[in-house]
Amino acid sequence: MEVRNLADLGPDERRAFFDRDAGIEEVREDVRDIVARVREEGDVAVREFSEEFDGVSVGNLDITDEAERAYDELDDEMRETIEAAAQNIREFHEAQLPEDWTEEFSAGRELGRRFRPLERVGVYVPGGAAAYPSSALMGVIPANVAGVEQVAVATPPAEEMNPVTLAAIHAAGADRVFNVGGAQGVAALAYGTEQIDRVQKVVGPGNKWVTAAKAEVQGDVAIDFLAGPSEVLVVADETADPEFVAADLLAQAEHDPEASVVAVTADEETAEAIASEVEAQLPDRERADVAREALDGDASGVLLARSPSEAILFAEEYAAEHLSIQADDDEEILDRIDSAGSVFLGPYTPVAAGDYASGTNHVLPTNGLAKITGGLSVDTFLRETTVQRLDEGALGDLEETITTLAEAEGLEAHAESVRKRFED
Repeated sequence: MEVRNLADLGPDERRAFFDRDAGIEEVREDVRDIVARVREEGDVAVREFSEEFDGVSVGNLDITDEAERAYDELDDEMRETIEAAAQNIREFHEAQLPEDWTEEFSAGRELGRRFRPLERVGVYVPGGAAAYPSSALMGVIPANVAGVEQVAVATPPAEEMNPVTLAAIHAAGADRVFNVGGAQGVAALAYGTEQIDRVQKVVGPGNKWVTAAKAEVQGDVAIDFLAGPSEVLVVADETADPEFVAADLLAQAEHDPEASVVAVTADEETAEAIASEVEAQLPDRERADVAREALDGDASGVLLARSPSEAILFAEEYAAEHLSIQADDDEEILDRIDSAGSVFLGPYTPVAAGDYASGTNHVLPTNGLAKITGGLSVDTFLRETTVQRLDEGALGDLEETITTLAEAEGLEAHAESVRKRFED
């Protein structure tokens, strides 16, 4: 990797770091056609697209029983691994459950909030022949913890479905599992088919076809967010271990040729050491070809800041999906950064810990969306309702305020609805 001076980046170079996107526009028109056909033709269209895109002839779309069998047939070590990760994820999300509350703000005026789960949600789990058991756990468990009545999973078909992914879907607690992927999977969840019930919300990671489909159905159903290729930003100082930082950059780079991997530091020796370590470790990685493309991308690099403050300002503007802070004063740095999907503090908190087993969720906002939203959580699957009760005296105290504002807006009936209650 090349070390570049942060202050010397030209407009185009800076734009590459900050104008990251999910790349969905290039497939948007095709996805619109896929979604429309699934909406109109249901299972017939789903099966045709599975044949076309996945090369699989799908009969029964419902593979819930197959997922259960996959779990039962797992070897003990893998089953224990999945259950251990699931338990940590479940505990963290259980801690997020909000409580209903009511409070008397003044005499006779009670206000409160209550929380209720959605009834039906759809979780997209990448897969097919590939193994993504962690995504199953991250998507299904928070929905179950929230109390969602029916959690349906869509996962791509394959001649031989990956048994570990299927087992994880079952272990996470999915109620229904369907072997349909891509844009057609999202459309099937959003609009329903003969076999698949329509859901209220679609969540989960996927490629640009999946993301474009989520953009297309948004409004007819709710979605979590539109995520693009994975990204990591490491903020390091002179105490950081360059080997650790390089390993974290390579771990993210192996995801996707379009992944963004960045390290920023104000220490020149540390910057050079990180760049050297990346090149030294890269040949030993199994997915070195994929990682090489990501590392050579315009949105990746080792950046040398003029000061720690400049590095922190860059991190805040970048709003990373994964923010790793490997510095002596990591807590102080964190206090100055508001925008990040998930933060990893210290040398022994690699991003991979959050990806699999620490308990936090790895479905996170990319492309700078961390400036306005967080990752998947129990909140994703809850509805919040405000509640109020006023007695006669409390309404009397508010009468003049309400009627004056209502009449200022030209809404005389609003004002009258209050006055009626005080007529002799």
